[in-house]
Amino acid sequence: MEFSARQIAEFLKGELEGDPEVKVSRIAKIEEGEPGSLTFLANPSYTQHIYKTNASIVLVREDFSPEQPVNSTLIRVKDPYGALAKLLELYKNSIPEKTGISELAFISPKADVGADAYIGEFVYVGDGAVIGEGARIHPHCYIGDMAKVGEKTTLFSGVRIYDNSQIGNGCTIHSNAVIGADGFGFAPQSDNNYMKVAQIGNVIIEDNVEIGAGTTIDRATMGSTTIRKGVKLDNLIQIGHNVTIGENTVMAAQAGVAGSSKIGKNCMIGGQAGISGHITIGDNVKMAAQSGVPSNVKDGQIIMGSPAMEASQYRKAFIYFRNFEKLVKRIEELEKEVKQKK
Repeated sequence: MEFSARQIAEFLKGELEGDPEVKVSRIAKIEEGEPGSLTFLANPSYTQHIYKTNASIVLVREDFSPEQPVNSTLIRVKDPYGALAKLLELYKNSIPEKTGISELAFISPKADVGADAYIGEFVYVGDGAVIGEGARIHPHCYIGDMAKVGEKTTLFSGVRIYDNSQIGNGCTIHSNAVIGADGFGFAPQSDNNYMKVAQIGNVIIEDNVEIGAGTTIDRATMGSTTIRKGVKLDNLIQIGHNVTIGENTVMAAQAGVAGSSKIGKNCMIGGQAGISGHITIGDNVKMAAQSGVPSNVKDGQIIMGSPAMEASQYRKAFIYFRNFEKLVKRIEELEKEVKQKK
């Protein structure tokens, strides 16, 4: 599908500079732009590429001042990256979506399926399950008994929603995510064996949550594992039983949260971070990649390292970590000098 520079500028409420009738049908990186493509310049370190790109249209900031001639048509906007996100959404919405319920899906007669829902081939919907209006359930998904999938929520192929799990409205769950598997609960016995503790709780995911491919969210032992509205979880994340994640918190790939920990709202958690069980992470916390967090974190802290500490403290300590071998040699030399003077 093609869009002209004029159409794009009107949609973004941007200022057009160049050929208003030039058309694009795809989006490219600025260094890989070709005729018929649109790109953007948000990071100043990429400015050099705008003078060489063959892209037909470039989104730039309102205050961009070229130092050389630019061959592309420019559209000036406040936030090029945000404008690109709007265009991507526009393009996505222009792609026709599948509709209807496949004859190859199994839907329990005791389930409730809302109007305009799409249910693909080999989907299983259990007894008492509820599928909201406009939900999109792609092939090979499993929705257990008494589970709920909210309105306009999308489950991509292979998602497993265990019994009694509750998914809100406007959520997106990517392929092979598992929602509501048993929490890791085992009681040690005197004979060095472990007795499984029944996990009888559920998972509650509120509205507008996105969950990446291969992510797992365990059901609570009792009560609920809760993911509040607006949370964004990347791929391959493990959320343990009885965890609560606050509103609009984002978490990058391969992070793990052990059971019964509470994470506040508006937090940013880097990839491969590990959060111990039964601790509390405050609101607005920023956690660097590979942080190991063994204890509570106060509101607004920025932490890094393992065990994690305040980022400023860690950076100072790292100077000594990096020079540890030299420091040891200096100490050994000083000890020799002291012994010689005795």
